[in-house]
Amino acid sequence: MEEEQDNNLHLITVSGMSGAGKTTAVQALEDLGYFTVDNLPPKLVTKFLEIAQQSDLNKVALVVDLRSKKFFDDLKDMMLSTRQEDGNVKVTILYLDASNQYLVTRYKQTRRKHPLLGNGSLLDAINQEREKLTSIKQKADVVINTDNLNTKQLRKRIFDLFGEQQNNLRIELMSFGYKYGLPVDADIVMDVRFLPNPYYIDELKNLTGLDQSVYDYVISKSITVEFCNNFLSMLKKIIPKFREEGRTSLNICIGCTGGQHRSVAITEKIGHELSDLDCLVNINHRDIEKRNR
Repeated sequence: MEEEQDNNLHLITVSGMSGAGKTTAVQALEDLGYFTVDNLPPKLVTKFLEIAQQSDLNKVALVVDLRSKKFFDDLKDMMLSTRQEDGNVKVTILYLDASNQYLVTRYKQTRRKHPLLGNGSLLDAINQEREKLTSIKQKADVVINTDNLNTKQLRKRIFDLFGEQQNNLRIELMSFGYKYGLPVDADIVMDVRFLPNPYYIDELKNLTGLDQSVYDYVISKSITVEFCNNFLSMLKKIIPKFREEGRTSLNICIGCTGGQHRSVAITEKIGHELSDLDCLVNINHRDIEKRNR
């Protein structure tokens, strides 16, 4: 029974007041692995869900709001009925709300036009939207008031509600050689060219940090032990902070001269030590084959 439940489609329908943070919420869900669809015509929703169930998609987020205008009632009815009619689709309704004061302020700051703004005032449009969305809010599984939430805080709330904590942050560890240039996507760069270089040991010169003899040579040095302890201590303190910021990936790049010996060994060591954190750790050695080209 448990395996069958895991194969069901999880649909999160995101709705709420314009300006309350739906875009931020959907982007956070996308970072969590949800396939997101914004402003889909209601007649295509049922077909889309059928296709999703037939494919490898098991997590989908669908935005439902008043931009659909004349289609909104149909879309609202579809959204509220899907949970009751299809036992293979687990539906969660997420509603983003905010007070009129905050919504007016946000619209003035962004200078965007409210979807219902006609001849009346902005406040009239907001009140009209709030009335039309009442039935959805009443049926919502999760209601988030974003009055006092900034973008970072809202992302964290979405991550806490819908994310699997151990998969929230992916750490990419990369060794590289400075002679081939800095990685363009690096978040943290550590230079290990101060460590003893196996390149100058004849029997180690043509090997790499993936070979045990080179690894042992680099890692056994007292200066390396001290460096790794300090570097790991720093990483284990700051990685949770990156997660709190709503980051989904962190690229840590470790460089030596040619990217063959020291940086490779250190990257392997750090990657092994970080494996006990609640993160996905991927190790890549960018330049390990370049010396033969």
